[in-house]
Amino acid sequence: MTKHFSLSRQLAQALLLAAGVAASQAHAAKAVPAASAGVAQPKLVVVLVVDGLPQEQVTRYRDQFGQGGFRRLLEQGAWFSDAHQAHGITVTAIGHSAVLSGAYPYQHGVIGNNWIDPVTKKSVYCTEDGNFHYIGEETQPDDGTSPVKLRVSTLGDELRYSTGDKAKVVTVSGKDRGAILLAGKTGTAYMYMEKTGNFASSTYYMQQHPQWVQRYQAARPQDRYYGKSWTPLLADGAYAGDARDDIVPAKPGTRNTFPFAYYSDSGKLDGEYYSRLKAGPFLDELTLEFARAAIDGENLGRNPAGVPDILGVSLSAHDYVNHAYGPESKMSHDHLQRLDRMLAGFFADLDKKVGMDNVLVVLTADHGFANVPEFTEARGGFSAKRIDGAKLVDALNQHLATTLGVDKLVTVSSLPNIYLDYALAEKSGIQRTALEDAAARFLLQQDGLAQVYTRTQMETGAVATRMDTLMRRAWNRQLSGDLMVVTKPAWYFGKGVGGTSHGTPYTYDTNVPLMVFGPRWIKPGAYGQYAEVVDIAPTLAHLLRVRQPSASEGRVLMEVVR
Repeated sequence: MTKHFSLSRQLAQALLLAAGVAASQAHAAKAVPAASAGVAQPKLVVVLVVDGLPQEQVTRYRDQFGQGGFRRLLEQGAWFSDAHQAHGITVTAIGHSAVLSGAYPYQHGVIGNNWIDPVTKKSVYCTEDGNFHYIGEETQPDDGTSPVKLRVSTLGDELRYSTGDKAKVVTVSGKDRGAILLAGKTGTAYMYMEKTGNFASSTYYMQQHPQWVQRYQAARPQDRYYGKSWTPLLADGAYAGDARDDIVPAKPGTRNTFPFAYYSDSGKLDGEYYSRLKAGPFLDELTLEFARAAIDGENLGRNPAGVPDILGVSLSAHDYVNHAYGPESKMSHDHLQRLDRMLAGFFADLDKKVGMDNVLVVLTADHGFANVPEFTEARGGFSAKRIDGAKLVDALNQHLATTLGVDKLVTVSSLPNIYLDYALAEKSGIQRTALEDAAARFLLQQDGLAQVYTRTQMETGAVATRMDTLMRRAWNRQLSGDLMVVTKPAWYFGKGVGGTSHGTPYTYDTNVPLMVFGPRWIKPGAYGQYAEVVDIAPTLAHLLRVRQPSASEGRVLMEVVR
């Protein structure tokens, strides 16, 4: 272990200890009975996050699943139909942060994929850290390399603390933020490199890859898909209820009908090809293949110290597919069926390597998805459109200049956050609340906007509705904007044609799968009780007999615990 690596971990551990003390009173208030001493801990906890999977897709396509994947979790595990990412800004970084921290953004500090730095007023990325770089890979200044912006501990951090760092916590994802934010401060993250197709870690975690990673990279499994195509898995009739392929025009240079070929215009294995792999089933195949290599290479679930390990797997491709074609599309439908078969194979391998009676599996998602606006409006009676955020903010600035007589009272934006220049307003004799109210009144008159929250409202903490609660949880006092805007249902921020997105407090974005499988610890069944993704961490902490993460606010899902 190098000095650089050791210092990074020592600092992380010190921060986690301090955070744990600060949260101890909150945890004491939520105390639950200890897990039965007669039941052994799981040897391996596998946390699966399907990026961009709405709960409704699981139920809509359930009858077509095979026997060993989603159906195994649904029928042999505990499944919550009313589970939510219960914060108001539903994006990848925030959702992944919630899974194993049990915390909301107002505490964990990850308020978006990107946000505005309060000092520099420039956009920052959720996992960027210029102190570290990818191992053996090109690294750009805003690439994700560390969890420095995550302010709280995770389940993995607490497990490693409780075992004297003997437990292993390994995560892998098609996105850096998917791996890093699951790994916490003291786990080890590996992420897909779209310029080479490798999975790599960063110097935050180590100075060089272990031998098993080097062997995996040398085999170049990502190259096997060159020239291959993604075609439908099922017979044509299985997709009869999906949206027409031509409901939305394809974006320039792309297509929106099967088949999808994976190649490069150069005819070579290059970044264009490896980037194309992301929007389709092959990225998830590679992610699960690397997860298998990690199980073997790190002996996960067979820890010689006799302590549990954690494997986090974030499957990114469904998000890319849904962004491009919509969750109502044939492509999204087919991708979920393919993912189901991939999971069946992965679970079968887990059974051989570790034994499923030694494994506890959790599957959830970081957010759901809105339908493509054109599809929504074509159904009749619904209003759905994209909002050009840059034009909206420009119009707001012009309105404030006209009505208040001061230019550039909006300094910058990272929607749904808008930042105001309070100092300039005060210098010009404009009260803070007057500026906020003028901005909010204007925004609420614009097409597609449903609600505006001001800094003053957030600081007073007034909560009257569920939307108020979700948006308050998403607002961080030090980092978030002075205004937070919420679109109307089915509207979202974007421009151009084609595709769709997510990010709102509406149920199509918040309602995600929450499945827990592990017959020795979990009572199977379909549960209608309300649950949140932040409940995962305290529930797993209960079963692993470790303290809850430092800012956890979830509950232990005792109704499913044996």
